[in-house]
Amino acid sequence: MTNIKVIIVGGVAGGASCAARLRRLDGKAEILMVERGPYVSYANCGLPYHVGGTIERESSLLVASEQTFREQFAIDVRTNCEVIGISPKEKTVELKNHVNGEVTTEKYDKLVLSPGAAPIRPPLPGIDLPGIFSVRTVPDARNIREWLDRDLADRSGMNTYTGYQTMTRPQRAVVVGGGFIGLEMVENLIHRGLEVTLVEKLDQVMPPLDPEMAHLVERYMLKHGVQLELNDGVAGFQQSASGSLEVLTSSGKCLPADIVILAIGVRPETALAKKAGLEIGERGGIRVNDQMYTSNPDILAVGDAVEVKDYVTDQWSLIPLAGPANRQGRIAADVICGRDSRYRGTQGTSICQIFEGTIASTGASEKVLRQLGDTDFEKIYIFPNSHAGYYPGAKYLAIKVIFRKSDGKLLGAQVLGEDGVPKRIDSFAMAIQMDCTVYDLEEVELCYAPPFGSAKDPVNFAGMVAANILRGDMPICHWDSVDSGFLLDVRNPAELAVESVPGALNIPLSQLRARLGELPRDREILVMCRTGARSYNATRILLQNGFKARNILGGILARSMLMAK
Repeated sequence: MTNIKVIIVGGVAGGASCAARLRRLDGKAEILMVERGPYVSYANCGLPYHVGGTIERESSLLVASEQTFREQFAIDVRTNCEVIGISPKEKTVELKNHVNGEVTTEKYDKLVLSPGAAPIRPPLPGIDLPGIFSVRTVPDARNIREWLDRDLADRSGMNTYTGYQTMTRPQRAVVVGGGFIGLEMVENLIHRGLEVTLVEKLDQVMPPLDPEMAHLVERYMLKHGVQLELNDGVAGFQQSASGSLEVLTSSGKCLPADIVILAIGVRPETALAKKAGLEIGERGGIRVNDQMYTSNPDILAVGDAVEVKDYVTDQWSLIPLAGPANRQGRIAADVICGRDSRYRGTQGTSICQIFEGTIASTGASEKVLRQLGDTDFEKIYIFPNSHAGYYPGAKYLAIKVIFRKSDGKLLGAQVLGEDGVPKRIDSFAMAIQMDCTVYDLEEVELCYAPPFGSAKDPVNFAGMVAANILRGDMPICHWDSVDSGFLLDVRNPAELAVESVPGALNIPLSQLRARLGELPRDREILVMCRTGARSYNATRILLQNGFKARNILGGILARSMLMAK
């Protein structure tokens, strides 16, 4: 097709996807992919699981090799080779071979930057001490495994029976940062038998989540023995007299550790872009348009280093996820080949396993909308079964859905549970991508068989609850606004022994019609149950009998989440 020469900087995720797609579209293009590390196209998302031993073989992380790209795609791949300079005017790059130190210059017609993002390592005292690791590359995971597998002298001293100093493996770990990598490292270190402490500067884990959903994640961690140090940052590191590490926190705590994992976050790699005079956005990433072009017409950028528009809020955002990076690489290749491909934006669809639980989210969170000053939204909490309740193994799902009050447009969803989470979050993610409303969720036809779902799937259920609100069939309130109403609890008396709300009158739903005379007609009645389902039925009974009533969404389960924020 053409004799164009394309140089791709970065051989992981976006860069590798761009190279492969470009070759499939243009068999004659000269393609050079440069990677400063020793590997291309590796699964860095799998690194925590390699540390934990779920992925035992390191080679399993290598999705494709240099040989694969050369033999199958006729792409020139150079690993251990770094681009150290870009001259946009001459359209050249300087390459440094880290094996022999040689520096060469290559010309390009189009340049694609996919340098990724680097783990944040703040200049804290002692941060370079042995035993403090970041998790970004295969060698990082290898180094962590080797450190965990080493023998340490038992700090208790001599074994009184043998007279020799006993040896043991590292037993205590501190993970700094409660995002995806931090939580995955926590779980895998627990699986390896270590005592783990998580230090997070914010007052919750998983910053993309709303606080009440994050609290559910924290419960799983506490259940598995993780020590949580929230709302407390790291001030520095030091070595103890016995040679172990000590993590010093901002609040003055000293946390002992045999290994420290830094999972504070990542920062876009923009050094090359700045050298080339490319525009850097307000969030610190390379600014690109919807065709992945930078401010230079011959340079594109993809992946974790770029700023993109949030699909829901239309705000510039940094979302370092593998799925978006791969799609962006594909779009860049299309555009280079003359196709009118465009990136729709990123909605941050993500999922994380945390022991037996799974947490996932997509779209905008409530806290982001509030930060933007957006008031045209409503939220619901529902707690349906993951599949038909009569089929063994059904588990509760905790689902939060956010939607427009004005037109019902779906804005975001967060789901936590032990079964069926991916299916639901993917349904919500597709609905957001298609600009669906909660009325569409009511009608969407999803697969059903007892082991997998219900005839009324949780996604349908969410749509029905939200649509009931918008149609006026279910006046609602949330727990943060129940101070002035008359509280009616329609649960069965035995349930109150587990958790009750002070001041609430208990009339079980089955008795409500016969006991309406016990309720005031001059006050608004706020109705609750365990999940919000029985209280919805009770609210309808009250409304049809002339009472003023609202359903407290999510019931007691939502209260336990919100009260613990």
